[in-house]
Amino acid sequence: MRRNLLNVLVGIVAVLFCFSLAYGAEVVQGKVLKIEKDGGVLVTIEEYDLNFSKEHPYGRPTGKATVYDLSKATVGMPAQVGDILRIAYEVKGKDRMAVKVMNVSKQDLMKK
Repeated sequence: MRRNLLNVLVGIVAVLFCFSLAYGAEVVQGKVLKIEKDGGVLVTIEEYDLNFSKEHPYGRPTGKATVYDLSKATVGMPAQVGDILRIAYEVKGKDRMAVKVMNVSKQDLMKK
């Protein structure tokens, strides 16, 4: 009886774990091109890829510019044009709503 209960509980935990991974936020990193404060905070970034190197410590620019709404996000250090941001976001309709924003370039400066 206890063994069956344990198997059922492990199965439920495994299903919940897989379900939570499917609904996690997506992450993007890139350079800030524009910041708009029109009723909320909209940030346009040029996305970077994941090809890190000594010449490109944050990745290489892809040329793709995207807009993220930061109005309901947890934001670390304030961003300025030219900063590198890492944004965890969720897509709601056509909008990309940021959940968490980390200013990677200023965080790296604090380490030095």
